[in-house]
Amino acid sequence: MENITWLGHASFLLENSLIVYIDPWKIKSKKPADIILISHNHSDHLSLEDIKKIRKPDTIILGPKSCQDKIPSLQIIEPGKKQMVKGIEIRGISAYNINKTYHYKEMKFLGFVITTKTNKRIYYAGDTDLIPEMQDLGKIDIAILPIGGTYTMNWQEAVKAVSWIKPNLAIPMHFGDIIGSDQDALNFKKNAGCKVEILKKL
Repeated sequence: MENITWLGHASFLLENSLIVYIDPWKIKSKKPADIILISHNHSDHLSLEDIKKIRKPDTIILGPKSCQDKIPSLQIIEPGKKQMVKGIEIRGISAYNINKTYHYKEMKFLGFVITTKTNKRIYYAGDTDLIPEMQDLGKIDIAILPIGGTYTMNWQEAVKAVSWIKPNLAIPMHFGDIIGSDQDALNFKKNAGCKVEILKKL
């Protein structure tokens, strides 16, 4: 599970004993998914076209209730709740805006903490600002954080998030497509104060 591929924007592929996608959108990968995690119902995170590329009969899809109208078979997970799925623990984490109107806390949009079969804990923040919940995640090995600003926190706020989360490794996302630049990612890496890996888009 610790093999992480950035599929662009906010889309990721985690693979080891399982194939796990997060928010697949405009993806090239067609590896069949064991699990698909959807953070919220905006079109750059919930893409039925992309889900169709990777879904198989026993694929489990998890996400917030707001996605169920588009994915009737969705298993609903809420912030603060945990589920065991095919041998891995998935915990829903709040993801919302503080001073913007794109992602309301009341919508119960999600980030995720994924605990792998090797006990690595990966935090995928989702579309979020710098929020207090980031201080209560426990030990995080890898933090995947938005840095693009406008719809989410910017790179400066992501630097602050890292100081709270204290991951072994941080990976920037939510840049290079709709919003955010490669320079934002470089600024984040320079100032984060922890190991940062800027992944190349598949």
